[in-house]
Parts: sequence; C-alpha cells; structure tokens
Amino acid sequence: MPTVPLAGPLFDYWRAAPGGSDVSVAHNPATGEPLGAYRNATPEDVATAVEKATIAFRTWGRTTPAERAALLLTVADRLEAAGEDFARAEGANVGKPLTLAREEIAYDADVLRFMAGAARVSHAGAAGEYVSGSTSMTRRDPLGVVGLITPWNYPLMEAMWKVAPALAAGNTVVLKPSELTPLSTILFAQLAQEVLPDGVLNLVLGNGTTGAALVEHPAVRLVSLTGDVSTGKKVAAAAAATLKRVHLELGGKAPALVFADAPLDAVAAELAATGFLNAGQDCTAPCRVIVEDAAYDTFVEAYCKAVADLRCGDPDDKLSHFGPVISLRQLERVEGFVDRARSAGAAVQVGGRRIDRSGWFYEATVITGVQQNDEIIQREVFGPVVTIQRAGSDDEMLAMANGVDYGLAASIWTKDVDRSLRFTRDLSFGTVWLNQHLVLANEMPFGGIGQSGYGKELSAHAIDEYSQVKHVMLKAAS
Repeated sequence: MPTVPLAGPLFDYWRAAPGGSDVSVAHNPATGEPLGAYRNATPEDVATAVEKATIAFRTWGRTTPAERAALLLTVADRLEAAGEDFARAEGANVGKPLTLAREEIAYDADVLRFMAGAARVSHAGAAGEYVSGSTSMTRRDPLGVVGLITPWNYPLMEAMWKVAPALAAGNTVVLKPSELTPLSTILFAQLAQEVLPDGVLNLVLGNGTTGAALVEHPAVRLVSLTGDVSTGKKVAAAAAATLKRVHLELGGKAPALVFADAPLDAVAAELAATGFLNAGQDCTAPCRVIVEDAAYDTFVEAYCKAVADLRCGDPDDKLSHFGPVISLRQLERVEGFVDRARSAGAAVQVGGRRIDRSGWFYEATVITGVQQNDEIIQREVFGPVVTIQRAGSDDEMLAMANGVDYGLAASIWTKDVDRSLRFTRDLSFGTVWLNQHLVLANEMPFGGIGQSGYGKELSAHAIDEYSQVKHVMLKAAS
C-alpha cells in the first residue's frame, strides 16, 4: 500500500461515512480484498468542484506558458521522487507487476515534462494582411473548465495524458478516475495540489452517476473520456445538450499482421510479450494476430511456446509478466468469451481457464480456428486472450485487419518495403507500427478511428485538443 496519507481538503469523502450506502470500494485484484471505501461524489459535489475550477480559471487562464511549464516541471519532479509510492499504489489497485509499474512512473513524469515544453511552442499562424487595410492574427486560447474521465487499466498514465496537456494549455480541470482504481490518482492530486494554485486541479471520486454529472454540467467546456465504446456514445450524446467538445479514446481490437518473410521466432516472442502485458487489459494490445498462410504453422508453434513461458503471478513477484484482471466481473467476462468461442468450435491452444487461487487470475490464452465474424474477433475481450487467424493473400490480410469496428492501433511484420508502404496507407487505424508493437513516443499523436473514438492524446496536437483558435483582425491606421 502507498505510504502517502490520504488526507487534505479534496479528500474529505475518501473514507465512507459510517452506515453510508452510496459508496464505491477499491479492491486488490490479486487477493480480492478491499483496499478502501469512499463516498461517491454527488452532483452537488461535482458542482462545487466545477465552481472552484471556474474561479481558478480566471487567474490560471491568464498565466503565461512559461509560468505553467515551470509548475508542471515541479510536479513531474515530485512525481518521480515519490515513484515507489505510486508504483505500489498501481500494483495494489490495478494488479500490475511492480517492475512494470515503476517503469510507468518514469514515463508519466516525462509526459508532464513534454507538455510543459509543448505549451511554450505556438502553433498560431503568422500575422499578416489578408484583407486590404486590415491585419489579421490568430490566438490559441484555453477553453476554460474541462472534465477528464480516466479508465481503470492505466489510471495514472491516462490521467497524465489528459491532465498535462489540459493544464499546459491554460485550462482548469475536474478529474474523475475509475471507481475501481482511484488510488494513484488520489496520490497524484494530493501531490499536485501542493504545487498548483487552489482550484486548478480538482478531483471527484465516484461511479457513472458522478461522471454523468460532470459531463452534463453546463460550465464544463470539454469532456475527455477514455473508456469503452458504449460509455463513449453516452458521453457524446449527453455532451450534445450543452454543445461542449468531446474527446474520446475508446476500445480497440489491434491486429498484428505477420508475413512469411519476417523473423518468425523473434516476432512470436515480441507479440506474446506485448499481447499479454497488463493481463491483456490494453486497448492497443496485439490481440488479433493474422498470419500469412505460408508462415502460419511455424508461427503458431513458436507463439504458443512463447506464451506458455509467460508467468502470471503476484504484482510483487519479480518473475511475473502479468497479474490478475481487474475484477471478478472482468474475470467472468473473459471466461465467457473463451467458453463461447470453444463451444462454437474454436481451438484453445494454450490456457483457457481461470487460475484456482485467491484473486482474479486467468491463464494466458491462445485461440485458433476462429472466423472473421466470430464474437471473439469482433468484440473487445480486454483480457489475456489472443486469437490467431490464417490469411491466404495480402488483400485478405488487409480485409481481415480492417474488418472490425475498431481503429485504434495495428502492426505489420515484414521486410518488404512496398508492402509496408501499402499497408501503412491502407490500414484504418490511428497508429500503425512496423516491425514493433506498443511503442509510444510523447512527441507523436495517439488516437483512434471509427468506434475507437476521435481526438488525439500526446504530442503538441494534444495541446490543440484543449485549446480554441481565435481570429483577431485589426483595422490599419489611416
């Protein structure tokens, strides 16, 4: 458990009131035991947080990029210095191995540092005379109060992806983490509060009712959500009532296209490692492997061997590659997908069972013999389950890859330059990797196509997501 105390003015409702019924409970997925209970923020709590953010924006929105950058850099330094506390909070509440959680903290600090620098680089066009007798220029201004809703699989990282550019652009924030995994976000908000002016970063804890109150509040000018497709549609519909901007990073069903000219053993090892990272609870995980017919048998054998060597275990076990899924509900969901695929005739090559122990563990599972229209191909499992399909031609591989509603990420594994150029052009995904998978750069944009949502995280484009462009025209002196 984290050593930083959960205290302070924003956390008065962290501990559930005695006898209270409207509470959420955070669990340790490795044991199934509760970590703590807290009262869900009411619409009135949300309104109070929005009001604090509105008041703070009057000053924060007028700060210079350099002033905001200096504070974000200080927050980054403090986050990095408290890295072990944050890693243990992620390990306890999300169930991810501590070795990976520690790596994430360093990355999260870099997100803050990058956005601090990006805030100081203007994308506004140069001033000029485009109408006779007038001079035009453009401004990039903050929006105001923004509502940020983060998921349970990468709670701290996703918070950084949203909080950093929102603050860097000059907005004030009301942040709601998933009710399943609030620990690391609470710690971050406490830490950031010690650096930022009062009201700039506000935290509300709660479930879907709390999130709905944030989305529907008329003073919130933008809502950014990372979550599932059904939640994204509800958020977009609710936001339409007040015409607020919406930024959605939703689900994925990432294909990995493996061609016969690729080094199959090495590709199998890398795709196995990335496919089961975070127990497969990653919307960019290569969960749909599509293999050229000539390489199929060799690849499947190598891949299954690599997966069988992966260790599913406790977060504090240095040998664990991945830990449990987040909840009993998620475990039952994963189990249901696999059981239905098996009943429909698919072959479970590796795994296919929950692990008989405390907590919510499921074996690394590989499934073959599936058809393109099967549920397990078309819907997001979000667990340690990977399917492998066979394709007879480049055209068939491309059609199979694009033949789902999602469009977040994909990868291609080939030495053929012409094929690489064609597939990077024709794959309908927001990120396409070539001969690698799950590699992120803060300098590059990240976001989806189709049912995977719209808007960009990371890069200077993220600053633009949280900004509005204004045209100013001045009449020339006579």
